[in-house]
Amino acid sequence: MSTVALITHNLRSTHNVGSLLRTAEGLGVDMVYFTGYTPYPLSPDDTRLPHLSAKLTRQIHKTALGAELTQPWAHFEDIEQLVSKLKKDGFKVCALEQTKSAVPLPNFVPADKTAVIVGNEPDGIDSQTLLLCDTHLVIPMKGQKESFNVAQAAAMCLYHITVKEVASSK
Repeated sequence: MSTVALITHNLRSTHNVGSLLRTAEGLGVDMVYFTGYTPYPLSPDDTRLPHLSAKLTRQIHKTALGAELTQPWAHFEDIEQLVSKLKKDGFKVCALEQTKSAVPLPNFVPADKTAVIVGNEPDGIDSQTLLLCDTHLVIPMKGQKESFNVAQAAAMCLYHITVKEVASSK
């Protein structure tokens, strides 16, 4: 059985965070990591101001619908430290980003341990973070738009990675 992690780096929208938690929970993703300034739900060792963490948790809950309580997650401020830790643990780290070297998602074969990074809604994943990744993935587009919303793109990618295991667990 493979292990799948999702890394959300510098997202702004609590609604996208909630949607990502709900998607990850539904697809059996093992861990969601929130890095940079991505908002995250209340945690037992939360150092944020109580009114701020409560407000963010309420906003995340609107789309997570309780997945923030059932999906394993953690907050890491520094993405470089997280990626280094995951690589030491045997993960292949992939960036879901349109780059010249990106592998089309349908051609991607996941590793036994795969971590997927999704980035900032308007700007994507920064060049420094892209350099940390083992591979880049792209979702082929047929329409005139150049990208999908981060939550929908992550859902497509995670489904591709987990679909065989989800189908076999039924």
